[in-house]
This record gives sequence, structure tokens and C-alpha cells, in this order.
Amino acid sequence: MGRPSREVTILGAGIIGVCCALTLLERGFKVRVIDRLPPGEATSYGNAGVISPYSIVPQCTPGVWKNVPAWLLDPKGPVKLQWRHLPQVIPWVIRFLRNTTPERVDEISASMALLMRDNVDAFRHHLRGTGHESLIVDAMNITVFRGSARPDRNDLQFRLREEIGCEIAFIHGDELRDLEPALSPDYTAAALIKGQARTVNPGKLTKVLAEKAARLGAEFKQAEMKALHPQPDGSVTITTEEGALRTEKLILAGGIWSAELLKPLGYKLPLMAERGYHLEFKDPGIQINNSIADASAKVIASSMSDGVRIAGTAEFASIAAAPNFKRADVLEPLAKRLFPGLKTATLSKWMGIRPSFPDNLPAIGALDRFPNIIAAFGHSHYGLGMAPGTARLVAEELVGGQNQDLSGLSASRFTR
Repeated sequence: MGRPSREVTILGAGIIGVCCALTLLERGFKVRVIDRLPPGEATSYGNAGVISPYSIVPQCTPGVWKNVPAWLLDPKGPVKLQWRHLPQVIPWVIRFLRNTTPERVDEISASMALLMRDNVDAFRHHLRGTGHESLIVDAMNITVFRGSARPDRNDLQFRLREEIGCEIAFIHGDELRDLEPALSPDYTAAALIKGQARTVNPGKLTKVLAEKAARLGAEFKQAEMKALHPQPDGSVTITTEEGALRTEKLILAGGIWSAELLKPLGYKLPLMAERGYHLEFKDPGIQINNSIADASAKVIASSMSDGVRIAGTAEFASIAAAPNFKRADVLEPLAKRLFPGLKTATLSKWMGIRPSFPDNLPAIGALDRFPNIIAAFGHSHYGLGMAPGTARLVAEELVGGQNQDLSGLSASRFTR
């Protein structure tokens, strides 16, 4: 068996692609990264910043279907569908619902745990020597409950986490107020997920890590990808707006656009454009010490380096659809409900596209028909937390030493 190729091109300069670049550089690869935007400018820019080895609870949980009709009919609810896209969404929803059995949820959660493993330590390792180590801070994820609602230790979300060693505490009243003084007294109970961290600037985190990768020898090229052309010798030609490039190995880490590039190669993957929104209040007048998740509203709020960010909502629409910032506007009253003292006069709005498969897992690994094209996309709500783990699995596959069964993450799982 010949020596594995040491030349790799990564399509996508988001957090997945940048972590792949750093990990492969450490393994001695020659790395080139191509994206139409600078690093950290797309979906990686606007997430809630949570980095947790315990983010292992998928969206497709048993019984979730009962909530969908009410969510869709509520204009301020956590899920929105542009009805003209219903014919494209229905097949995806059917697949999604097939993954809501207890058995499938346990399997999906186990795969998520593999990808989330040691993510806090991995990010700190990558940040070492950049001078920006403070971009990651220790913080709990605090799920808060309003009025008479209370967390139930037997809930699936807590059981799955405790089974892999997560420490969870349940508190109420003054204990909660001591942790988060800015929180409204209407929130009377909480579940504390310990042993995790958050980044205070997800976009800057990606840029800082990209700068480190460049210092270590990675080439970054800004170009629009047009098409992929596998060659008889196994190499891949990438057509860009500036011409053609050849690579021995190609890693697809371009989120929703990765699936578009694979369509002409015969891969029709059920990757949905699930758009998320955030508001960021630039002069908030309050400080949030941890990541705060509202149990009923399905939003997360955190203090960032530039203000307080509240993120959430899911909107199913086409890739090319213009942002619907009414979805962002619904976040402001939710933020004020959580934090009555929050100043909202100066704010910014953002929309990003989460690439979501119906089982909430990404596609990772070599394509069955084109083994020199490696999938690393489709991370849904979990891209930040799964980035180091994805990079680890991709690197192990490229060096030929991986001993993990990745069949549950293969892109071909949707064609079996």
C-alpha cells in the first residue's frame, strides 16, 4: 500500500474547515483552504457560542412532533416555514420523524458524543500561542424555567447527559439569582450543565484560528466554487470563478453548499437549509455570567465581547431566500422577558444557514464513489461543538489509522 497523499484542499473556511486545517497541519499535511468569504464570515459567525462535550441531545426527540403544529402556527414560535417550500420540506420532515424513536435517539446521541468529546480542551489547544486564549471562558449552560415550571431529572435531555458523566445540578430561587443577578425573578428554577465553556466571539475565534493555520503554512484562497470534477487518477479538479485547481484529496466543509456541489456527481442528499437568527445588543447594561437557555422559548442568551447576544429560531427556506428579519425581531421581547434591565436601543441583526440532515448528524468520511472526496458538513445546530471532533475523524481517515465505525455518519447512509 502506498504512502497516503499529504496534499489536501479544504472547501469551507468556517469553524469546521479551519479546525480541519489546524489538525491536518499538525499531522504534516500541506493544506489549502478555499471559500467565497473570509474565514468565520458565514454560519460560524453568529452562533450562541456554547462549547460543551454534553451537547448530545438531538432535535429529533420522541414526542417532538406534538409541538410542531403549534410552533408553525405561532408567528413568534421557535419554528417557521415558508409555505411555498412545503413540497421540499415534507420529505425531510418524514425522515426526521423516523429518527424520533427512543432507539434511534440513543444511537444519534452516541454519535454526537463521539464528535463532542474533549471539545473544550481541543479548542484551548488550538488557541494556544495566539494571544487570544481569553476567547474561551469557563461557563455553565443554565436552562431556566418560568413560573411554576420545573426541570425533571428524568427528562431525556438530562438522562442522556448524565449517562456520559455530565454533572447536573437543579436549583431554584435565590441560588439562581446569585448566579445570574440580571435574570428576571419570573424565572424560578434551573438546571445547571457543568463542565463546559463558551466563546465570547465565535466569528473572531474562527478568524484567530485561521490566522494561526496560515502562520503554520496553510494557504487561504478566496474564490467562488463552481463545480467538482473527479479525475481518473483519483485527484479532483475544482472549478472556481478564477479558474481550475487540482488537488489530491478534497475535504468538503462548506456547509449547505457542499451538498449543492455534490448534486452533479449523483449525490442527492436530504440537507435542509435551516436558517437561524440572532440579535446582539451593543450597550446592554447587564452582564450574563453563563449561557442562559429559556426552556419554553428555545433561545439562548450570552454575554459576548461586543454585547449581549440572543440566538434561536429555526426557519425552513431555500438557500437563496432573502433574510426574514421579522424572525430576528421576535427575539427582542424574549430577551427582555429574560433580562428586564437589558438596554435594547442599539442592536444588530444576523441570519445564518444551518445545514441540517434529518437525523441531526453530519456527513463525515470518504464518499463511496469518490474516496478522495471527504465529507465534513451538515452539522445542524452543533457545528461549533463538533468542529474539533470532526477534524479528528477526518485526519484519522486521511492517515489511514482511524478505527472508528463511521458508517452512521457516512453520506451514503441516505442512499441505503
